[in-house]
Amino acid sequence: MEALLQHQKVCTELHELALEENQFLRQHQRTPGPDLLNRRRGLLQRLDTALAGLRAAPREHPPRPALRQALERAGARVLQVMQLDRENEQLLLRHSLTGPRPAPAAATPPSALLRRIYQTAG
Repeated sequence: MEALLQHQKVCTELHELALEENQFLRQHQRTPGPDLLNRRRGLLQRLDTALAGLRAAPREHPPRPALRQALERAGARVLQVMQLDRENEQLLLRHSLTGPRPAPAAATPPSALLRRIYQTAG
């Protein structure tokens, strides 16, 4: 049960980070900075550790009702994270395709106008 609670905690933190990333993408319409990416990497490493703990935990057949409910909550949280992550990927793709618009090139003034400007200046 302890391994499952640790897994749930990491999944909740991943969900909060995905929400924060989603809000950033919607508000700023650009790729998040390195701080969010570093936090994500750290949480993913913790998730790997939590999953290893789940794999090593003894199995109960049939699982107790409390364990079954905890498993269902963990599964629901994982689905929420996956859904948000998919939405964030779509936002990233959309923003990377549209990207910042390059500044339009300045129109070249007519040569007659340039001649008049330089003639009056000299």
